[in-house]
Amino acid sequence: MATGDLRIETRQRVLYVLIDRPAKRNALSRSVLEQLGAAFTAAAADGDLLAAVLRGAGDKSFAAGGDLHDLASVRTLTEATEMSLQARAALEAIRRFPVPVIAALNGDALGGGAELAAACDFRIFAAHARIGFIQGRLNITSAWGGGVDLMRLVGPVRAMRMLGRTELLGGEDAMAIGLGDAVADEDLDVAVAAFVKPMLRQAPHVMRAFKELNLAQRRGAPRQELLDLETRNFATAWVHDDHWSAADGILKKED
Repeated sequence: MATGDLRIETRQRVLYVLIDRPAKRNALSRSVLEQLGAAFTAAAADGDLLAAVLRGAGDKSFAAGGDLHDLASVRTLTEATEMSLQARAALEAIRRFPVPVIAALNGDALGGGAELAAACDFRIFAAHARIGFIQGRLNITSAWGGGVDLMRLVGPVRAMRMLGRTELLGGEDAMAIGLGDAVADEDLDVAVAAFVKPMLRQAPHVMRAFKELNLAQRRGAPRQELLDLETRNFATAWVHDDHWSAADGILKKED
């Protein structure tokens, strides 16, 4: 399904969202960000989903950052603040998506594109793809929650180095510091499918429980809240028919 600058489809309980602006290096205009937020917000209601995959069109850019032509009209402090908050809200729809979101980096994720990738739960790199928080080259900072995500993922010292030195990292280097989860040997689609395949064995309510616990930890919930959440989700899963179907299968084999 085509929606503005996005191509959206669901296959085998996986939501696929493609940013389709290859001529613009999949730059993130305010319209594109709004579309992303709306797409993930709408899909969150699909209780059958097990995962989502977000990628850019072509092989050069996952997302080349904010669309400077679109954002050139943002001039005042108030306008800049509003733009930042609106874009962050769009990325929050991805962060809070009820099942894992995989960023498939078909090409470079730069500036705001790096923030978009960091908002996802996992990052899989094409062999040539790089990620870089290069906002400092435009004399600006991270804006959409990406700096916070980066510090959580790699620690404050490494994050400060990446931000301050505007470093570009390939997939292997990103994996070494916890910013990447896989690098495609050749075909990115094959690598994504291999990464997602084990998730397809999960029951949807179990995958949602794992993501709910992850989100609670991500927002800094106290330990007791995390423990209570884990217990509640476990008890719900234990009495679910899916659990007893799996358990009975094992018990019958042992008889």
